Amino acid sequence: MKGKSIYHLLALFVTIVWGVTFVSTKVLLLHGLSPANIFIFRFIIAYVAIWFFSPKKLFAETKKDEFLFVVMGITGGSMYFMAENTALSYTLASNVSLIISTAPLITAFMSHLWVKGESVNKTLIYGSLLALAGVACVVYNGSFILKMNPIGDLLTLASATLWGFYTIILKRLDTIYPILFITRKIFFYGLMTLAPTFIIWPTTIDLAGLLKPTVLANLLFLSLVASMLCYIFWNVAVKNLGAIRTTNYIYLTPIITFAASVIVLNESITPVAIAGAICILCGLWLAGREKTR
Repeated sequence: MKGKSIYHLLALFVTIVWGVTFVSTKVLLLHGLSPANIFIFRFIIAYVAIWFFSPKKLFAETKKDEFLFVVMGITGGSMYFMAENTALSYTLASNVSLIISTAPLITAFMSHLWVKGESVNKTLIYGSLLALAGVACVVYNGSFILKMNPIGDLLTLASATLWGFYTIILKRLDTIYPILFITRKIFFYGLMTLAPTFIIWPTTIDLAGLLKPTVLANLLFLSLVASMLCYIFWNVAVKNLGAIRTTNYIYLTPIITFAASVIVLNESITPVAIAGAICILCGLWLAGREKTR
């Protein structure tokens, strides 16, 4: 970690922010916004904002790279969020939280197969499994009721796999293009690939409702911090730490979400949740202990 502490801190910051976005998203849902509306407003505001900092270059160097940006817009943008949000309407939120936490393990094996310089070793596997067990404890918080729903659970697994593809492709392109350019392209193609869904499922937008202080504040937080800033930080971390090490920080998300729920929703802390948090931290340390070869 020596010499790369700043990148670990960036990954940790992103994890903390993404861990509390569930609360912000829930507020917007309670104010009548649909998951698709929340996503498109997040990315529109983030896309406009990033234009002030990003290179004004429009297209990639090759058609192949441009196609890869389209794929990243789908896997890390439109389809990732749509699959995850749709899953919540079919299965328990606890199931989604648990299954989405398999993303680091999926990414590790995908990186091992397709990314030069990334390998999976026993230490990484044991650490990942220990962290995943900890995630289960935190998510269920002492109430071990797992209600399976094939549609919702498969959609969540698809989300975790999509994020793995996003991270792998990012690792290929971050050596060629500036991070800001990459992030801007992801927002653009995320919006473009989501647009057809509004033809299939038309929606109405209450402009007056969007200007309510609570709604506007949460939208700006999700757009400028959770989307623009965090995507930039995440992409920088992946570039400098590698796909496996950066994605392992996702294991911390349930801890952050649980802590936020304790503070905001006054949920109780159980010994099982505490044990789970310890397992996640130990597993994360173990997974990153042996240097990636």
